[in-house]
Amino acid sequence: MKVSLIKKLLLCICVIVFYVSNLRASTVDTILTTSTAMKKQIKAVVILPDTYKSGERFPVVYLLHGYGGSYAYFTKVTPAIKALADQYKMILVCADANVSSWYLDSPVDPKWKYETYVATELVNWIDQHYSTIANRSGRAITGLSMGGHGALSLAFKHSDTFGAAGSMSGGVDIRPFPDNWLISERLGTQASFPDRWKENSVVENIYRIKANLLSLIIDCGKDDFFYNVNMELHERLLYANIPHDFIIRPGAHTSTYWANSITFQLLYFNNFFNKK
Repeated sequence: MKVSLIKKLLLCICVIVFYVSNLRASTVDTILTTSTAMKKQIKAVVILPDTYKSGERFPVVYLLHGYGGSYAYFTKVTPAIKALADQYKMILVCADANVSSWYLDSPVDPKWKYETYVATELVNWIDQHYSTIANRSGRAITGLSMGGHGALSLAFKHSDTFGAAGSMSGGVDIRPFPDNWLISERLGTQASFPDRWKENSVVENIYRIKANLLSLIIDCGKDDFFYNVNMELHERLLYANIPHDFIIRPGAHTSTYWANSITFQLLYFNNFFNKK
């Protein structure tokens, strides 16, 4: 009888713990934002930490998907970010930039203005609708592959908006890939417009930032096809005396690699948000 009673009590405790833990869980919203520049509405996912209703203001990390992805990528492929939002008490915004925008304001097609959308319109929308720390000390941006290129490019160009930036397997120099991922549809062909390709490669925009202006974390797998361009970016940052964390680990251009990377990136941003 005593053993049976103990088992029942343990079961009740487990049920109560499960119930309470689910009362305090991150909230995932799919929102509809407005881009005046492109004259359309664009979806995004917002993950709010479990303490969001405490009346505080929270830092925000913007997450940028890769080529062929969407705003829904991170919650589907890396669901652990919900727990990380709770752990670090930060808002996560999963932006959408169409499948092949490269987060550019296209000089070829004025309908593609995703630099303006993500760096200005989306940031303003989030600050207006959520309880955020609405300055660069409370904003970071990172992404994977095309999104890694986008995150660093936007941060370099908009360092007044973002205080920290990261890249996971980022395409940080697009010039070695003139026939890939519809980049030529955004910029025109590299043969016809080499200056555009240079101006829109992250490695050529280091001059825009000064030492200690941005907190940077760059991560790429040893077996990734973007490994060489990430090594080049690292070397150029060293030459320019720009502090940054640079991580090379075994791995390729895969969702498994990025699911691991995002844990390091969010820890890094948490340290940035909490530095004195």
